[in-house]
Amino acid sequence: MSSSTGPASGLPVRMPRPRQSGRHRRPEPVSAPEGAPPLVLAVPGTPSASSLSVAEEVLSIARSELPGLDGRIGFAERAGEEFPSLEEVLSGADAAASEASGAPSAIVVPLLAGPDSAQLRGIRQTVVHSGSGAELTDVLGPHPLLAEGVHVRLSESGLARADRARLFTVATAADGIVLATVGGEEAVQTAGITGMLLSARLAVPVLAAALDEEGAVAHTANRLLEAGAQQLAVAPCLIGPEIPEGLLESATKEAGCPTAEPLGAYPAVGKLVLSTYMAAAGLAPQPASPGGPRA
Repeated sequence: MSSSTGPASGLPVRMPRPRQSGRHRRPEPVSAPEGAPPLVLAVPGTPSASSLSVAEEVLSIARSELPGLDGRIGFAERAGEEFPSLEEVLSGADAAASEASGAPSAIVVPLLAGPDSAQLRGIRQTVVHSGSGAELTDVLGPHPLLAEGVHVRLSESGLARADRARLFTVATAADGIVLATVGGEEAVQTAGITGMLLSARLAVPVLAAALDEEGAVAHTANRLLEAGAQQLAVAPCLIGPEIPEGLLESATKEAGCPTAEPLGAYPAVGKLVLSTYMAAAGLAPQPASPGGPRA
């Protein structure tokens, strides 16, 4: 039993753990600042269970990085109640409070690796016409983390070495990569930047091509073959929901080479979504209290 002056004799006293200093000190936990606008993940393409699953996992990754984050999902195309539309999600934003404070009512982050002009235009029109006071960010690419994700997807398919630093080979590793995107010439140019980063990682030539331009993937594959490549692979620099059904399969079949999986909910995608949101909101995360919210 403890007394008014302290714990009873013989009982251990729990002392606060001293804060570790130096280069190995653990980073302070952070949480979303109070009053931070919600992050609305705008999902392109035809709504489906698979695209919803990818979006939910991406948001889960973002929440794990920033506990307390108010994350929501809105589909660019209308569908049933199972798939909330972006318009419906933004209709719930507090436009009056946004106008009074001058801060955006929500930050809309497109789930797009590159500037798909048609799909991005539709998302932008929805945000503007909603009158919600929400702010639309740029797409996620180009970025070194996307090159990392594409590398991982290639290695998972046995089309690239998992670790470029180790001196071992993969019998099926490609010596030429077609980096697939959608959205026309602008998207190809943007993917080309990620392609240069990927080429540096793999030490093989990488050329970007648009899946939605007829014959573009096969033409790019021929360019790589003419340059001396013998074993090709297609690597989607795409998250997944933005790819029209069957388009990737038909393009790779025409080119006659295997393909890696799209990026999907690769952890770096969630981190890119969060960093894009934080930059647009101009927010600095606050230290989380011991009993604060958890993802």
